Amino acid sequence: MTARRDFIPLSICVLTVSDSRSLAEDGSGDYLVESLEAAGHRLADRALLTDDRYRMRAKVSQWIADENVDGVLVTGGTGFTGRDSTPEALLPLLDKQMPGFGELFRAISFEEIGTSSLQSRAFAGLANGTFVFCLPGSTSACRTAWERIVRDQLDARTRPCNLATLRPRLKES
Repeated sequence: MTARRDFIPLSICVLTVSDSRSLAEDGSGDYLVESLEAAGHRLADRALLTDDRYRMRAKVSQWIADENVDGVLVTGGTGFTGRDSTPEALLPLLDKQMPGFGELFRAISFEEIGTSSLQSRAFAGLANGTFVFCLPGSTSACRTAWERIVRDQLDARTRPCNLATLRPRLKES
């Protein structure tokens, strides 16, 4: 008989990257906040920034430096337009990349949107013991990422393994 695992609520920040939305019109950010709270996690902070790599980097750096923050969900800025710069802003902050996230996200997205999935530069990784997930800006893409990947990996009850139970060991040396 396997030991029962308890749910571990995590403290998560949400950042929306957009040049065209305000918090009042942030459907993707609203979806992520509602979903993480419905799953039993806590919203630690929320922000909306224009697609400026230095402001993004500063905000996410502030969050990953905070010992009370377990994860960061970023929506927006992962495409190919001239202003899309989330990967360029945040990849340098990562101590370890999680290539499987982007690969899995694009594979699942292919089922939903076909070859348009190749335009996504969604990625994830670990920075100072904090999980960072960078998702496209559309609510449907955030829903795909949350419901098909992120929610289960942030749930300590997910078998055979999940990211939530790794949290205490992330800064081991």
